[in-house]
Formats: sequence, C-alpha cells, structure tokens
Amino acid sequence: MSSTGQTQAYTVDKLIDCKGLSCPMPMVRTKKAIDEMEAGQVLEVLATDPGSVADIRSWATRTGHQYLGTVEKDGVFRHYIRKAAPDEAKPEKKYPHVASNEELAERVSKGDAVVIDVREPMEYAFGHIPGAVLVPLGSLEARIDELKAYEGKDIYVVCRTGNRSDMACQILADHGFTRVKNVVPGMSAWNGPVEQSEVEE
Repeated sequence: MSSTGQTQAYTVDKLIDCKGLSCPMPMVRTKKAIDEMEAGQVLEVLATDPGSVADIRSWATRTGHQYLGTVEKDGVFRHYIRKAAPDEAKPEKKYPHVASNEELAERVSKGDAVVIDVREPMEYAFGHIPGAVLVPLGSLEARIDELKAYEGKDIYVVCRTGNRSDMACQILADHGFTRVKNVVPGMSAWNGPVEQSEVEE
C-alpha cells in the first residue's frame, strides 16, 4: 500500500465514488471515468471492495495507464490512476478461452478439474466450489511457482462475475500456462455444489 504522503503530490482531476459496490462495478466505473479524461490527468476512485485493489492495479498495468497507488483508511480504499497518453495506452484485451458454469460443473462432478478462485478470502469463505484453490488476484503473480504443479492440467479460473478471473487467466498465460479457461459468469450464477470455510481474520 502506498503511504498517504505519496499521494499529496498529485492533483486529482476527477473523483468517483464506488463505495458499497462489488466487482465488477468499481472497475466498470473506473474505465468509463478514464475514457472521459485527458491524458496525464489523475483519477481518484473511492471503493470499499477489497478486490478493487488488485483489479484496478492489474487493469491499469495491462492498459498502459499509470497506477499511482492506493491508500486505505477506515475500510475505504482510495485508488489513484493517471491516464496514459495515446501512444502509451494499450487496447484492453479479453482472454479468449472461456468455459461456461455448466462445463465446469460437469468437470467438477468428474473430479478432474483444477479450480482456482481469485476472489478475496472473505468471498471465498462464504461460499466456494469444493476443492477450489484460493489465490486472490493480488497475490497471483507472487504464487506462480506453487501453481506450476497444475501446469499440465486443465485449470478453470473463477471469480464472482468473470471479470477478475479474465485478468488472472491473462497473467497465467503470460507465465506459460496453456490449459487455462475463464469461467463465465462465475460464482454469481453458480448452481453447483458449494462449501464454506472459516473466515480468515
């Protein structure tokens, strides 16, 4: 997390309030706000969804915008992004290999699928696919080495809506994983078996 002192040097040109919204809405509103801004301007996004930290940082990196940092206070995250110049911006790409919830349910019932859940620990604890491995998006790159054990298997990546898992699939593909599918629409419409676990403090 960036310290508060670092953000003081930035003039904020636009502020959007996404408090109380869950994925994908903070990201949807961030993209819309950035589209309406001039290159070099700074956007401040207020959010209460802990997943927004990894979402916004990952999205900014992939689209060429400068992720300046995040400050958290009293459960509110203040994200700062500087809009890229036209020659720095990169078109946003969607991960091409997608699986339906139905396809995943079939593989789960056979017991031959690796499921990686990239939501936050609290979301996972309240309901996840049995056997799913919790790897929050924000810690995915740091845990690539441990995930290499699954490299030769079919990997299904899930989040709440298919948005965060899309970014996770792109990161895994960048690291040489070739059998990865993004599950859409993900846990928001999952009708298969679910288990709960202890909420980690």
